[in-house]
Amino acid sequence: MAHLRLTNSLSSPLPEKLVPVSSQSLILHHPFYFAKPKPLIRLARRTGPPLVLAAVGQAEPNRLPQTNAPQVLPEEEEDLPSKSQQQGSQLRNRVVFGLGIGIGVGGVVLAGGWVFATAIAAAVFTGAREYFELVRSRGITEGMTPPPRYVSRVCSVICALMPLFVMYRGHVDVSVTSAAFVLATALLLQRGSPRFAQLSSAIFGLFYCGYLPSFWVKLRCGLAAPALNTRLGATWPILLGGQAHWTVGLVATLITISSVIAADTFAFLGGKAFGRTPLTSISPKKTWEGTIIGFCGCIVTSVVLSKVFSWPISLSSVIALGVLSFLGSVFGDLTESMIKRDAGVKDSGTLIPGHGGVLDRADSYLFTGALAYNLINTFLPLYGV
Repeated sequence: MAHLRLTNSLSSPLPEKLVPVSSQSLILHHPFYFAKPKPLIRLARRTGPPLVLAAVGQAEPNRLPQTNAPQVLPEEEEDLPSKSQQQGSQLRNRVVFGLGIGIGVGGVVLAGGWVFATAIAAAVFTGAREYFELVRSRGITEGMTPPPRYVSRVCSVICALMPLFVMYRGHVDVSVTSAAFVLATALLLQRGSPRFAQLSSAIFGLFYCGYLPSFWVKLRCGLAAPALNTRLGATWPILLGGQAHWTVGLVATLITISSVIAADTFAFLGGKAFGRTPLTSISPKKTWEGTIIGFCGCIVTSVVLSKVFSWPISLSSVIALGVLSFLGSVFGDLTESMIKRDAGVKDSGTLIPGHGGVLDRADSYLFTGALAYNLINTFLPLYGV
């Protein structure tokens, strides 16, 4: 039995060690033996000692020790502050633009007349364009054929003209009937094979984006009887119209819009604090708890504002107005959520930073104006208003 002396080839020699080997091993490791020998010594660098002497034929993987602690990559560490900054910027934009929109809408409502009708027409045109873009999205076109682009553009223009027509003609039924006839004719005369889905989506867009918003013009400008018992109107400056500026339509519009804002705000805060039970699969973030709190906030706001404006006289009519305002806001929001869900998008547009598109901000008001106008025009005359 021969012995082989092993030494480290580095500058600082390791202690010598005699390793017993057989004669066959010596032959195999002879310089003139042509077979490729296996290394006797393997040096591996680890995170521990600088040199590790491995035994002959022993496999030692060159890897770092495994730990169960989660590791955060440098890129992820850099992304954490940027994500928080992005969320803070979105919240800031939402608050700033929300306040700006609220102040602007308040000024437009107080101005009334052609200013109010023109603002509604501009919002209707933008909302109609967003609606037809949703209809043309990939999620909806997989199950239906959207109308041609020229039909969508014509329909958007017609929707924008409806509030102006109501302002100067006082009614919208004739314009809707004529517009529906024009759209049906254009779709039937198009090249190719007309589809019923094209007609249904175009007619619904005409109703959803043009007919319903026109009731806000009827509510604000059509109910021109002065609200003589309004305390705030008694001190209103003469240069801004005096007491005659405060009409039944103005007071009703302010109460209705404020009730919708209260319903959305209280529903959001209540859902964040107490929301547990989902309301519907159409909008998973809405809960029954938030909806009930929003309903209560809407009714309370209607009653309080009716006392501030000293109108209307009957408390039951105010509660009815609050209930209809709440129902209109909820189902208007769910209707747009259904359209966006089928379209596969989160927002209808990107016009308003932090808020999305015009439809995202106006969906709660589309049905509310029509419900409030029909209630006041039909039942409040019984109370002498």
